[in-house]
Amino acid sequence: MATPIGNLADISLRALDVLAKAGLVACEDTRRTRKLLSAHGIGAALTSYHEHNATRVRPRLMERLKSGESVALVSDAGTPLVSDPGYKLVEAAIASGIAVTAIPGASAGLAALTVSGLPTDRFFFAGFLPARAAARRRALGELAAIEASLVIYESARRLPAALADMAQVLGPRQGAVARELTKLHEEIRRGTLSELADHYGGAGPPKGEVVVVVGPPERGSRATLAAQDLDAKLGAALGRASLRDAVAAVAAETGLPRKRVYARALELAGETPDDTKGP
Repeated sequence: MATPIGNLADISLRALDVLAKAGLVACEDTRRTRKLLSAHGIGAALTSYHEHNATRVRPRLMERLKSGESVALVSDAGTPLVSDPGYKLVEAAIASGIAVTAIPGASAGLAALTVSGLPTDRFFFAGFLPARAAARRRALGELAAIEASLVIYESARRLPAALADMAQVLGPRQGAVARELTKLHEEIRRGTLSELADHYGGAGPPKGEVVVVVGPPERGSRATLAAQDLDAKLGAALGRASLRDAVAAVAAETGLPRKRVYARALELAGETPDDTKGP
């Protein structure tokens, strides 16, 4: 069941009724969930269920469900199973013939999308990007061709570096950084990815919870710009390193698939690709 992402009043009457009647509430952090329940005068029993103890706790929850007891699964904030634990518990319950019902409500990703000012007719939820720069750029390279707005969760600490990588890999797209949604210090900052990267690069990491929304690529123009950018980077790299090293460096910098970079490097070098060999 969904819980508020900030403002404790953002919970449905149905959710309050279910929480009050639940035999057990499984939550990530009992302290945070207790605060929510106390604000609404609910004294339900709580148990901790998160990614670090899920393997050990899940069998106990299943036993209670099989005995006919109701268990309410909540995350610290927002909708559970969206970048939060819970999928395997739901999977196990369904496999055992136990009814699973969603109690809808707040979601940080959808809230950010609706206030971003970017297209909402098609969007792709990418969750959290990898923490390491090279892996993050590779992940962004895989997302680059998706013809939809991208909804990305990011830690405030990594935001400046992540935005810089987005600007480099995704190109001149519009974006929005939604911070502390529904809370007292809610902030929505909009601009191109380069503008956002420059702002947070200078101001430093902000405080609070962050969602980044990136607009879809412009059809036609993005592919041309990306190809020109790749050729420029490969040309410079090939001038100072071997083909193999140049491919590795450009793939790590741009986040593009290594096979794509390798194939283009061979074309620029005037060589014929050999599918039996790798870069």
